[in-house]
Amino acid sequence: MYWVTPRHLAGDDGDLAERMGDVLAGLGWRMWPTSRNTVLYTSPDELRGAEWILAAYSFELGGLPVAWQLSARQHAASAMTEWNAYFTAGVPYEALADLLVAIDAREAPDAGFEEPERVLTALGARGWLRDADRPRTTAMDPTFSASFSLELLPSLVQDADPHPDLVGWQAWAEPVLGAPYLWCASFSASVPHDLVAAFASSLASLVPVPRRTLPKSAEGQLTVVHRS
Repeated sequence: MYWVTPRHLAGDDGDLAERMGDVLAGLGWRMWPTSRNTVLYTSPDELRGAEWILAAYSFELGGLPVAWQLSARQHAASAMTEWNAYFTAGVPYEALADLLVAIDAREAPDAGFEEPERVLTALGARGWLRDADRPRTTAMDPTFSASFSLELLPSLVQDADPHPDLVGWQAWAEPVLGAPYLWCASFSASVPHDLVAAFASSLASLVPVPRRTLPKSAEGQLTVVHRS
């Protein structure tokens, strides 16, 4: 077992489905398999959802298949979700777990916006740097191996807002410039910024995390603090 930092380059240890399943079970969310070979979890009030969709291969972000889709709706009977967030395999499970806890704790998961600055402030508190050309929308880790940015939404990212040219938070890790991404995440336009900030703050944490296997693409950029 290795304890490594930084978290955003630590990968998911190939254990993202099981880890998130444990977190959701601990929160009391119900689970059942679907006809699309996915696994769907819903919160007790049925306003929040989390679905493991890797087997369905719904679409890709940055050339990587999406593994988890999180969502929220106004009413339990509503067929339309207010917002969605998507994560590929490889995303550090600690950051996704902290986001799920924040979503679960929210009384109204689809309302209560704060300014986008909340996200950038959370990253800055962890030592991330604002882009000199886009200081109000983009931040990068000190080694420029990961980015968080307000961008036009990818075509398959769904949101209740019908307006065209919507922007939402996008995040990705690219340990080697020009090489495949380690992971990607996409938040639709209506995701409350404080929820995105919860993910961002956890993602940028410098607290070492345990891993049995380390991403090959991040070799030389991960620091092994302890091993056993």
